[in-house]
Amino acid sequence: MKRGSTLFLRAVILLLAVGVLALCIFALPSIYSGGVEEYPMAARSFLVIITVLYATTIPFFIAAWQAFKLLNYIDHKKAFSDLSVKALKNIKYCAIVIMVLYLVNVPYLLPIAQADDAPGLVLFGLISACAPIVVAVFAAILERLLKDAITIKAENDLTI
Repeated sequence: MKRGSTLFLRAVILLLAVGVLALCIFALPSIYSGGVEEYPMAARSFLVIITVLYATTIPFFIAAWQAFKLLNYIDHKKAFSDLSVKALKNIKYCAIVIMVLYLVNVPYLLPIAQADDAPGLVLFGLISACAPIVVAVFAAILERLLKDAITIKAENDLTI
């Protein structure tokens, strides 16, 4: 893989990380204050939802760091190594944690949906848990393929 394509992927990861950080600093506090003012009966729900959204940033940044490490392994011709498998495994686990945290948020969306008469809000909460599932499945498939490729490479290295 050319260094330019890994550089592009690093830039994309960096932009995503900056966007998430900006959301945490600017958007989430204003959403919380505006939501509590508009729906005072659901203030506890807003607090739990915002707390869980902040908690999802931890596994997100861990996964972003693992992706950076994986791209670094690719640049240094260590793509077919146990380090790459470990990075993919960590990305998979981070995606699963994010999915679980998003699913924890769904029951707390109910009071807000009932107050606003917006049943689509709960559906939106369930759909938002689907993206981490896709990432986890993709990382698991890549992890398995990489393990098999490492095994085949090791067997070929032993062949004279």
